Amino acid sequence: IKTTLIERGQKANERMKKIARFWRYGQLDENSNVCFGEGGAGLFSDGKLITRIKSPYISYVMDRLVDFGADPSIKYMANPHLGSEKIRKLITQITDFLIERGHHILFEKKVEKILSQNKTVTGVECSNGEKFLSDHVIMASGHSAKELYYHLFDLGVAMEAKSFAVGVRAEHPRRYINQIQFGPFDGDPLLGQARYRLSYENKQTQKGTYSFCMCPGGYVLSSGTDKKGLVVNGMSNSGLNSPWSNAAIVVSVSPAKDLDIQKNGVLAGVVFQENIEQKAMLLSQNLAQGKELPAMLMEEFLNNPLKVSQTIIKHSSPSGIIKVPFAEIFPQFILNHLHHALLRFDQKMKGFINSQAILMAPETRTSAPVSILRDKEKLCSLTHSGLYPCGEGAGYAGGITSAAVDGIKVAEAIVKKD
Repeated sequence: IKTTLIERGQKANERMKKIARFWRYGQLDENSNVCFGEGGAGLFSDGKLITRIKSPYISYVMDRLVDFGADPSIKYMANPHLGSEKIRKLITQITDFLIERGHHILFEKKVEKILSQNKTVTGVECSNGEKFLSDHVIMASGHSAKELYYHLFDLGVAMEAKSFAVGVRAEHPRRYINQIQFGPFDGDPLLGQARYRLSYENKQTQKGTYSFCMCPGGYVLSSGTDKKGLVVNGMSNSGLNSPWSNAAIVVSVSPAKDLDIQKNGVLAGVVFQENIEQKAMLLSQNLAQGKELPAMLMEEFLNNPLKVSQTIIKHSSPSGIIKVPFAEIFPQFILNHLHHALLRFDQKMKGFINSQAILMAPETRTSAPVSILRDKEKLCSLTHSGLYPCGEGAGYAGGITSAAVDGIKVAEAIVKKD
């Protein structure tokens, strides 16, 4: 066991180096990155524990996180936040705990197939041909495992397209957001760093635009998972001490109104995301090295999304930025709703639009574009017995806490069944 833990620590260091090479040089490892593997979404999360769900399991999740080293304040804070550097340590402590007690956690094993006979799941097969057989397969893949969606579609697993959101990361100097939110009390050390939550519904289109995953004192990161696309996300360490603050500003995408369901079926949302991400990558490759994030000044975007200046301002992204007209990336309805919403947000937070505000794109992975349908009580697939869709990738969670809660519910459903 001790040797296993040492080797795992070495592997974790290697994964962090891969992520650093991706940000600095654009060298993406498609199996180990910001979103995949223990060194991915779980290990490089921003660490926000905010959730809007109501569940008796929330306190259990918080208690267990505290047991493994989280600050006890997460049990009562309105906006509990671990921070990227702290959740990495916490997750490794959880996996160490499991390994020491005889659990098998197989790293660097990519599942490519779900095995089944007569619509009954029998196990999984990895990319190296290795098979693991079981009557119960919990599918907690995360919403960036797009290949799995296509595989499930081929198997005939019941799915449906669901609403999600697409947009940009808005970044400001942290001091600007603090000044707007705190006013004359800005600088009081008891207040910490300012947050905001903004939303606007267009009455004419009945479509919402809102802020999401606000990162005070944070960074905007390149977080793509395949070599053909670029994606942005935000994170912040526990100290919230970066000179910048950022948040996703995203527009709701409706399957009925905005997607080509007739052509692409239940995977229309996946195709929609891919098209945007691939356009962003091609522009970055044509104008720079392919690692730089497409960006516009907020004022530029509002003036004309078809035109950019050569003005460059400081930003937080370790991958760099490239000035790109967003009209070459997003469909028109996204551009229109972002435009109207930003103007409304400036009315709510005077100074939100300013010469130092920058938009980076595209933010496409806010939530899963499909739901893997499951029985409401048994929580297993409607079409394939033994398959348990779980968490964000299956369409049943929207963050760390809600995904943990859903995992507990699935585990209990399996125990009750047996």
